Amino acid sequence: MAVTEKKILTRLYIVAVFLVLFAVAVVVKLFSIQLVDGDKYRQLAEDRTEKVFTITPNRGNLYSADGSLLATSVSRFNIRFDAVTVKDKDFKENLKPLCQSLSKLLGKPASHYEQIFRKAKANKNRYALVVRNLDYSDYVHVKKFPLFEKGPNRGGIVVEQNTVREHPLGKIAERSVGYERFDENGYATRVGLEGAFTEYLSGIKGSRLKQKIAKNQWKPIGMDNIVEPKDGYDVYSTIDVNIQDIAHHALLAQLEKYKADHGCVIVMETKTGEIKAISNLGKTEGDKYYERLNYAIGESHEPGSTFKLMSMVVALEDKVIDTSTIIDTEKGLFKVYNKTVRDSKWGGYGKISAARAFEISSNTAFAKIIYNNYKDNPEKYVNRLMNMGLNRKLDLPIKGEGAPVIRYPGDKGWSGISLAWMSHGYEVSLTPLQTLTFYNAIANNGEMVKPRLLKEVKEWDKTIFKFDKEVINPSICSQETIDKVKEMLKNVVEKKYGTGHSLYSPNFSMAGKTGTAQKDYVSKDPNKLKYISTFSGYFPADEPKYSCIVVIHEPDKSVGYYGADVSGPVFKSIAQKIYATSPLVDEVDGLEINDPGLEKKYEQYYAEASKKHSKVPNVEGMSGMDAIAILENLGLQVKVTGYGKVKKQSAKGVNISAAGVIVLELS
Repeated sequence: MAVTEKKILTRLYIVAVFLVLFAVAVVVKLFSIQLVDGDKYRQLAEDRTEKVFTITPNRGNLYSADGSLLATSVSRFNIRFDAVTVKDKDFKENLKPLCQSLSKLLGKPASHYEQIFRKAKANKNRYALVVRNLDYSDYVHVKKFPLFEKGPNRGGIVVEQNTVREHPLGKIAERSVGYERFDENGYATRVGLEGAFTEYLSGIKGSRLKQKIAKNQWKPIGMDNIVEPKDGYDVYSTIDVNIQDIAHHALLAQLEKYKADHGCVIVMETKTGEIKAISNLGKTEGDKYYERLNYAIGESHEPGSTFKLMSMVVALEDKVIDTSTIIDTEKGLFKVYNKTVRDSKWGGYGKISAARAFEISSNTAFAKIIYNNYKDNPEKYVNRLMNMGLNRKLDLPIKGEGAPVIRYPGDKGWSGISLAWMSHGYEVSLTPLQTLTFYNAIANNGEMVKPRLLKEVKEWDKTIFKFDKEVINPSICSQETIDKVKEMLKNVVEKKYGTGHSLYSPNFSMAGKTGTAQKDYVSKDPNKLKYISTFSGYFPADEPKYSCIVVIHEPDKSVGYYGADVSGPVFKSIAQKIYATSPLVDEVDGLEINDPGLEKKYEQYYAEASKKHSKVPNVEGMSGMDAIAILENLGLQVKVTGYGKVKKQSAKGVNISAAGVIVLELS
């Protein structure tokens, strides 16, 4: 008996010790939770029940110059279903009418929605997706449907609201309008106008404290936000919706006709540099075209013959030639070291003036002009190009501007043939917008203005920022040179021998330069040789209001590839339609010619040019340029010495068929 009692007492002592140790452990743990890890657990509890949410502000609208919407923010709603909160009775009574209502509104069969709800109920899913991306009006209807009308607790409806960006113009100018996107790491990708001007459009975020009431459901605490959000400003761009539409469809039609890989168009207001239209279209695998990349700003490439304008300006400014200087094209071939420059016309053009070389786009003539006059001092040629800003980016707010390439003697890639190839647009690289900026400067009498896409930033009707014209270079060259190249650019289109004459119209005037650059020409396989077709210029020819460039890459060679055939018609279509929609009227009051001599000279030129000649006309006393134009239009070859007026002329009165080369001696 005593032994049994002793065993019982021993067991009681053990239990008592265990209970004491357990009590001590509980006290220690409570002490640790309260004092050591108290802050951690209190924060964890708060995180699970209360949370600060970011309030995204409304992004500002993006407008065209005339106030048309290019991009705006709209709300979109996702509807989900919490199957746990809904009673079985309510679920059974309302399931079929709910599914029928959704089917009628959204178009899918009622059985589709019934399957979603039954599966959610069976799995006790508290977050089953029913439909996504509803607009506001459809969302208002859905929340009034059977069952959902009972609200989140009894009806199980869970609403997610998102703000999305929409483009009212659709695919037109989609890449130029652009976007701002963030990945899962918060890294931003900014494209086009939306990306460039996001600092104005995005606004300032706010914050709000909410309490968790169910899974993924949070209820605001109190009536006020911690920080009130501030909506973004509205941004007014320079884009003209009408011109944008014209440019887009003109480019699209030509890309489809020539089965080209991609292309772009830019239309710019001459005086201000405001970009009125910018379209970039690339081909998909299904041979459809959409705004894939911003080629106009980002794609730097060899410009081909459109660069002859830059070479001509350099040569005229340095006075190494004049427009009347005769160049021997040597049957269309000019060899520099081991490379040969070729003209597109087999057999070349013979001896022609520098002006005519530009107007018919002779590669050999330009290679000779630049190589022969600068081979001993190539830095002089390149320095002039650089002084005109052709080696510098335009520093645009839009990301991704392509870098121009103008090599300097001694740079990697420079060689003995570089001058000859640079003269007509190879071994140099420019984006379409950089090329257009130079042509626009010629149209603008030498003043180079920075291309501009932004007019002003507004908050409601209050202007916050206003953006004015920015001059890059007040004078890229002398007015004398400007006047000469403007005449040549006009002759490219107006003269029958000009490479752009197929674009001529008596109803409206335009001036410009064709360009047909070879692409992938280093390959020995002729089948891999591709082309870039370009037309760059301005209109009207005499009082330019707009400049424009059209660049089309890799047209189908079996259909055509010359700049005048592929890109030129897009330029003409744009100019023609802009003329038609906004006719240009010039009113001249009290025009008087105070210089009788000037009037007499013009009458002499006009009378002589209008005659139908069978014999060589007398052009003595005329300016060299006028005389050359008259004689060459008669199919005569002209050789010129000196500068200024015609002092002496050969073969006056001789039958044109027997005249041979006409020699003009200028004073």
